[in-house]
Amino acid sequence: MKNATRVFASSLGAIMALAGIEHGIGEVLQGSTAPSGVMFLSWPESAFFRSLGGEPAMTVIPNLLVTGILSIFISLILLVWATLFITRKNGGRIVILLSIAMLLVGGGIFPPILLIIIGAVGTRINTPLTWWRMHLSTGSRRFMGNLWSWSFVICISAWLCMFPGLAILGYFFGVNDPTLILILLFLDIGTLLLTIFTGFSYDTRRQMSKS
Repeated sequence: MKNATRVFASSLGAIMALAGIEHGIGEVLQGSTAPSGVMFLSWPESAFFRSLGGEPAMTVIPNLLVTGILSIFISLILLVWATLFITRKNGGRIVILLSIAMLLVGGGIFPPILLIIIGAVGTRINTPLTWWRMHLSTGSRRFMGNLWSWSFVICISAWLCMFPGLAILGYFFGVNDPTLILILLFLDIGTLLLTIFTGFSYDTRRQMSKS
């Protein structure tokens, strides 16, 4: 494993970019019509997305077809950038800027917000993680670094359970339990934060082993 932070940012970034594309497709299929407001549903009539509330999104453009095309376009750029170029100079900052644009043109609510967090994490790739060296003991860094791979797998699995997992359960098996959604949401956020922190610990230990 070369860089845990890069693996995390690229993997979850790709999933969120694909979610943005999915939002855009729903908006394009609604045609050249005006949204109901700044906030609207990407898939308002879809039974598949009913358990996800029709996939809420927002836009500053008064045309769903244009909104959807822009959402797909920006999400495709994010997909490529997050997977291939996030380690470049200002790579994380570019993810943040693209994510804000994605938020404003119908790329959903959660996907661009998470991509902003991912972009912020991406700014720390290949940088000296001085704070972690100063504030974590050798044992703590070792423990958290060893925990990273497990946390990463659970984090990615949890977000895939949220989508498309919840949509599949709702559409094919009629499962639409608000408690399940809440549990998954807490699991998603908890493992997201844990994977970020353990990833920093892993990379700190890797950097120190080279010095």
